[in-house]
Amino acid sequence: MRITVFGATGGVGQEIVGQALAAGHEVTVVVRDPDRLPERLDRAALHAVVRLDDPSAVRAAVAGRDAVLSGLGSRGRKANGVAERLTGKILAAMEAEGVRRLVVVSAVPVGPEPGGDPLVDRLMRKAIGAVLAELYADLARMEAALADSATDWTAVRPPKLTDGPCTGVYRRVVGGTPRSSRSISRADVAHAMLASIEEPATVKQGVGIAY
Repeated sequence: MRITVFGATGGVGQEIVGQALAAGHEVTVVVRDPDRLPERLDRAALHAVVRLDDPSAVRAAVAGRDAVLSGLGSRGRKANGVAERLTGKILAAMEAEGVRRLVVVSAVPVGPEPGGDPLVDRLMRKAIGAVLAELYADLARMEAALADSATDWTAVRPPKLTDGPCTGVYRRVVGGTPRSSRSISRADVAHAMLASIEEPATVKQGVGIAY
């Protein structure tokens, strides 16, 4: 497949690119700062590297692609509308070029609360939600923009991210949230995003994932 990845300098984005290349896909990356691309990502293996602040280049980067994946998001607690704003650029480019398949990373708290969650998980969710309220509000606005778009979108919603390996073994709920969602590795988030590309059941859905 021909894939364009936004946010390839972030933890999830790096994993998407690495796994996509390993699977034999043609990968174009769109980044805010090409100098931040980690050395472990082989530039020679990439189809192209495009700057996010160049609208014409971004349109060219998504044109004719089979899927667009985004690991974009805030690097800290202060979201400053990053997810909503940058995803808006992706949507504008995709709609201008008639490209439909989009998979983005969001977060578990943006999705519905799972039924039957133990009290400790409900309290933890509430506490984390209070601390990261701005970040989750930004992601919620991003998902609202997806819902209003013409794209065939999927929002993959992980809980706390870790630097563990890719196992390919995790719980997944299309349109919902796994009970006791506590953590998952960035590598498995990337795995879930890539797996969603060709799954019709995930189109126009949030997908909760967790160990």
